[in-house]
Amino acid sequence: MVSGIWPPDPGGPASHAPALADFLQGRGHSVEVVTTANTSPAPREYRVHWISRGSGLRHVRCALAVRTHAQDADVVYATSMLRRAALGARLARRPLVVKLVSDEVFERATRSGRFDGTLADFQRVGGARTRFLRATRNAAVRSARHVFIPSAYLRAIALRWGLDPDRVSVLPNPAPEVAPLPSRDELRAGLGLDGSVLAFAGRLGPQKAVRVLLSTLANVHDVALVIAGDGPDRATLERRVRELGLEGRVRFLGGVPREQVLRLFGAADASVLSSAWENFPHTVVEALAVGCPVIATAVGGVPEIVRDGVNGLLVRPGDPEALREAIERFFADDELRRRLAEAAPASVAGYSEEAVFARIEAELEQAAGT
Repeated sequence: MVSGIWPPDPGGPASHAPALADFLQGRGHSVEVVTTANTSPAPREYRVHWISRGSGLRHVRCALAVRTHAQDADVVYATSMLRRAALGARLARRPLVVKLVSDEVFERATRSGRFDGTLADFQRVGGARTRFLRATRNAAVRSARHVFIPSAYLRAIALRWGLDPDRVSVLPNPAPEVAPLPSRDELRAGLGLDGSVLAFAGRLGPQKAVRVLLSTLANVHDVALVIAGDGPDRATLERRVRELGLEGRVRFLGGVPREQVLRLFGAADASVLSSAWENFPHTVVEALAVGCPVIATAVGGVPEIVRDGVNGLLVRPGDPEALREAIERFFADDELRRRLAEAAPASVAGYSEEAVFARIEAELEQAAGT
């Protein structure tokens, strides 16, 4: 299994990869992981091989690590680092199955400031460097025996990269198996929360557009925000909180385990997602699973899981005024809050880890020829 991030890192792959590894190990399969990290990951029941993010030639080291450990495996499953996984699998002569969660060429361009637009628009632009990255990405993904994609939105885009439609399936991110939680009052007391509370969980990078959320919050009275996660934008966002005078209303928890994220969602009134683009975010499914409605931008695959007025509220991306109106509407209407919260768990009932992971397991077994 290949994943670019691993706990305690925030982000979808860091939730998906260990959960799937635990599932496969519990079903009698042997699992080894190749990942990157800043420090040694916590021990697991299976081996986790890691390459330091500060090491030289780490991309080459990752590909060679995949090759080395894949030689003792039947199949390689990659949730990220697709080029390195594909090269390592090819060198080891092992089949590859991929979970495609984003267009990483687009993400590189937006992170570097070279592009400021939508994912769909990005497919039509790009210079020589972008064309090279696209070509190598396409070659990596096309080499996979099967490609899982969490949203129909991203699948439609990926098919334009020349993928075989018969080998590309939409498979939503699973809802977590939520252990019984303390009462909401107990959760709020444990986290020191009172009044109206929004929760955000995720990697603090440009994609999440948390800066837009903070600008919105500055114009909403008596609503607090708790942010779980870390990332390259954290220092900038903390500075922005001070500039907006929000120190008493915005709290940064840093990177926390998935169980703590679920407890935060159980304590909050709503989860909020102000992203500029998304595929099918894990945090949305996690929030809904514990009965926490979602206020989100209608981007990417988000409308495939959040239904406006049913289990959450959807707004235009990049529009602080629209987001402000949705937040104020939510907290002004007790009946709306109750109805959305009651509908939330049932809306993800069909996304159990057992059902989703069993589909991946079947494809891995088929690729491995067992």
